[in-house]
Amino acid sequence: MKRETHQFAKGMAFLAPWLIGFLIFTVAPIALSFYYSLCRFSLLQPPRFIGVRNYADLMHDGVFWQATGNTFYYTLMALPAALLVSLGLAMLLTVEVPGRAVWRTMIFMPSLAPIVASAMLWMWLFNARLGLINVLLGKIGIEGPPWLTNVHWALPALALMSLWGVGNAVVIYLAGLQDVPRELYEAAELDGAGIAGRVWHVTLPMLSPVIFFNLIMAIIGALQVFDVPYIMTNGGPAHATYFLSMYLYDNAFVYLQMGYASAMAWIMLLIVLALTGLAFLSSGRWVHYQGK
Repeated sequence: MKRETHQFAKGMAFLAPWLIGFLIFTVAPIALSFYYSLCRFSLLQPPRFIGVRNYADLMHDGVFWQATGNTFYYTLMALPAALLVSLGLAMLLTVEVPGRAVWRTMIFMPSLAPIVASAMLWMWLFNARLGLINVLLGKIGIEGPPWLTNVHWALPALALMSLWGVGNAVVIYLAGLQDVPRELYEAAELDGAGIAGRVWHVTLPMLSPVIFFNLIMAIIGALQVFDVPYIMTNGGPAHATYFLSMYLYDNAFVYLQMGYASAMAWIMLLIVLALTGLAFLSSGRWVHYQGK
């Protein structure tokens, strides 16, 4: 008994640095943010408990609902496009072509570029007068729109720009494609399945766990988008690209309404949990694991 107690104490001693760091830097901020969400807290004065008034005020906040709508609209555009483009690129990169390693590197490199540098590059590309996109459209007789200054085009432009960083997902898909047994492709080909049939009946089912993982990560990333729109449009024009994370940031560090921002953060968490929960509930119908 003493030996087991001594071993347990030694194990806890090794775990203590991590446990202390986890409690101080993770558990404590989470608990404090929930408490502050129930307070009126301006950072300049001590927090004053007001119950659920912050949550009630959010329900009547027009800017909050507009930012939430923009976030969902962006997610509906960017998420499916990113999944399809990354999966399609990964499949193309499995084909034996000259310079395949170079193509893989080129597709992955944009995801390594600093966010600020990428945003500045795309601000030039989307420039209404001198941007490369509108210049190329003009060569074929199409007048390009004012991408970032038009309320109807700004959000689709940001969704299009999000495809710039699909390299990480492509690498994950490539790793998953390596695990698809060649025997399944051969059996499908013997049964008369063409390229589309092999992709639909072999590749996608075998790759479904990887697709599911990328879907979850894409949901979380899209709902928390902040840096690119903050740099490129700062929420404009007319709040057309004003996302929930940007409204949270402004309330916390511009208006110094930390309690209001904390309540918004918990609502964002509930939205993320709800959407990922729906994804997990639906996964039983389309995600297929090997050996099951």
